[in-house]
Parts: sequence; C-alpha cells; structure tokens
Amino acid sequence: MTPVTSLFAPVEDDLKLLVDNLKALIGARHPVLYAAAEHLFQAGGKRVRPAIVFLLSRAVLRTPDLPETHRRLAEITEMIHTASLFHDDVVDEAALRRGLPTVHSLFGNRVAIQAGDFLFAQASWYLANLNNLEVVKLLSEVIKDFAEGEIQQEMNCFDTQFTLEEYLEKSYYKTASLLANSAKAVGVLCESPVHWQQHFYDYGKALGLAFQIVDDILDFTSSADDLGKPACSDLRGGNLTAPTLYAMEEKPYLRELIDRELKEPGDLEEAIALVHNSQGIARSRQLAESYAHRALQQLDVLPDSAAKQALIDLTDYTLKRLY
Repeated sequence: MTPVTSLFAPVEDDLKLLVDNLKALIGARHPVLYAAAEHLFQAGGKRVRPAIVFLLSRAVLRTPDLPETHRRLAEITEMIHTASLFHDDVVDEAALRRGLPTVHSLFGNRVAIQAGDFLFAQASWYLANLNNLEVVKLLSEVIKDFAEGEIQQEMNCFDTQFTLEEYLEKSYYKTASLLANSAKAVGVLCESPVHWQQHFYDYGKALGLAFQIVDDILDFTSSADDLGKPACSDLRGGNLTAPTLYAMEEKPYLRELIDRELKEPGDLEEAIALVHNSQGIARSRQLAESYAHRALQQLDVLPDSAAKQALIDLTDYTLKRLY
C-alpha cells in the first residue's frame, strides 16, 4: 500500500517546516517538556491533520507562498493533537505508541500530563494571536470535545447499553472534531464562501469518522507489531467500538461476557472469537466506506489541483489501510 506520507507531496516542504517550527514554539526553556514532545514528534507520526490544513489552504489559495496564519493554524492543529496523545496514553495506561515507549512510560505520568497541559496552553496562546475570533471559537471547541470524548469513554466502559450512535458521537469528539474544525478554519482564514466552509467541515468530520472506524477494525485484524501497541486493546479495556457493537447484535453471549467485564479466564479470547465469527467487522467496513464516500463528495466545490487530488487520495488511503 502507498505510504500516506507520499500522498502529501504537494505540501512536503510545508510539513518539514512545520516540525522545525513546532520545536521552536515549544522552546528550549522547558527541557523536559521539549524532550517529551520531541520524542513524540520523532515517533513516526503521519502529520495527517496539519497536512489537511496545508492541502486545503493550497487548494483554495493556489499561490506559491502560504500566509503565515495558515502555517500557524497547521502548527496549532498538530500541537492540540500531540497534547491529546500525552493525555490519552496516561488514561489508557499505554506502554507503546507507534512502536515506541510512550511519554508517560519514559518520563512518568506527572510529566506526561503536564506536557499535555503545556501544549494545550501553548496552542491556545498562539490561537489567540491569530486575531480571528471565529477561528478561536472553532479550535477551542476541539479542546472541549477532547475532554467530552474522554469522559464519555470512561463512563461507558464495559457498558453493553452503549449504542452505535453514542459510539459515533464519542468518535467525533475524540477524532473527527479536530479534523472538521481545523478544516473549516482554513475556509475562514481564506474568506471562502460560507457553503465552502461547511463543505470543508463536513470533509474533515466524515474523514475523521472513517479513519476512527478503520482504526477500530484494525484493532481486531492487525498484529501488535503492525499496530505499535497490543492488539484488541479496546475490547480488553472495555472500550466498545463498532465491530463489537455490531457483533453483540448477533451474539448474545458476547454481551454476557462484556457485562462481567471479561474477568473470567478465557473471556477475552472468547469475546474476540465471537467478534470475528460475526458480521461485526464487515458491517464496520461498510460504515467506514459510507463516511469515506461522504468525505469525497465534499471536495466537489474545489477546482482541480494537485492539492485537491491529494485530499481525494487520502479518502482512498483511509479505506485501503484495511487491505
């Protein structure tokens, strides 16, 4: 499969500059925070979120040089995402991310949480300095949504009454909100027509949901080496995702296993087998395909360009991760 980074050729130079700028924005005055953030920046991240900001900017503006505000928006987007990863790994007690030790396993929980808080604060400060109230509102909403998503996930742990609609809402909060609101923010900075801004928002939302559903499928179908973390970690921790929710409709005993929180010997292995022996994974794949198709439709407003084609290819890549 084509690596996702190769899809970003139209903004390759923008992404290289982004990493340098991020390190400068974090600042050497905070050596532990700098070391923690640099570790995560070097852990093989795909930079999908800032790449989408750059691609949309170039697809709309079609100029050689991007305005500084657009570069800063991409940097803020990646800072918010990175901050959320610090916190996620502490909450999930994850030892690995992208195959490397997590920040909290290297530096401790307190440093990981403080590093996340610091990056959220830095992002908020640079966001305010864009001097665009609408963009401030959009990205501030993302930070609130992250917290809402984490609370929902924790409150619904091993909850067999959890619905697919609630799962999609939580997935929006934790994954799609940042893509949707940062994409819309590009339209605001470009002073694009309001209906274009809505299309950008809908593209980010649909792509984000497709991406999360695919991730949740891969948690069941990929090896720990491929995932860079233990397989089936969601089900193990009581986080019920699309494949499990669909499987419970077919396999009543799966609900019984989850109700007792997979505490008996062999429960986890039996639950995984029940998911694989159901239509849960196939139906989840169909759900991801529907959101990817919805994302693709939103790009019709853009004129043809290399940047637009990369955005189209990204929707294809999202699904091809399954094969």
